[in-house]
Amino acid sequence: MERRRFLGRFFANVAAVTAVSGFFRRSFAGSKDYDPTKHYYGMGIQVDKCIGCGRCVEACKAENSVPKEPFFFRTWVERYIIKKNGEVTVQNIDSRIEKSNETFAEKDILRSFFVPKLCNQCENPPCVQVCPVGATFKTEDGVILVDDERCIGCRYCIQACPYGARYLHPEKEVADKCTFCYHRITKGMLPACVEVCPTQARIFGDVKSTASPLTRFKRMNKLHVLKPSLNTEPKVSYSGLDGEVR
Repeated sequence: MERRRFLGRFFANVAAVTAVSGFFRRSFAGSKDYDPTKHYYGMGIQVDKCIGCGRCVEACKAENSVPKEPFFFRTWVERYIIKKNGEVTVQNIDSRIEKSNETFAEKDILRSFFVPKLCNQCENPPCVQVCPVGATFKTEDGVILVDDERCIGCRYCIQACPYGARYLHPEKEVADKCTFCYHRITKGMLPACVEVCPTQARIFGDVKSTASPLTRFKRMNKLHVLKPSLNTEPKVSYSGLDGEVR
């Protein structure tokens, strides 16, 4: 992006944010009748149920027009290999990503498992704090979104995210990330990754609803979040999470 074009977008968006002062933002909901104040979304992931099939990644790319290249993604799955000597190896399951030639003898492996990852939809999101034009914001129902019309592609939010959950879209030149498939959930549908999971490893729901599958998941399991020391308060919780996962 040319410097002049970047600065032009920056000052234009700063002016817009100043004028609007947060009182107006275009709607991202998939339904006109949707009321965000009545919902608050989260996701649960059962690590022991994930088989590393990658269908969630494929569905996400197809649903949200994520570039096909393997280094662009809104969600991904990591394979953890823990050896008996304590060494830990983490691999992205996408076969198109170049991997090391390291091989593992079955007798040396203590345990191996898969961990789905995505934007954690933080209650205290660092990405929102650093955005200079207000393009990244938190909705009333708890989802972190990016306004493409405001984003200037400065990459501040990408650097600020401690979970590596953002990337710069190569064509639109704006930040992109998981949105819980906001256009679907505001119409009463499930996120694409949840809908296609063959083992129901991903559980999506409304924490304000006592009948939500997520509410039951939280009640019946001991849960952990990624990087709890950062106090970002993620809304993505894991059951059966190994202490080696970061």
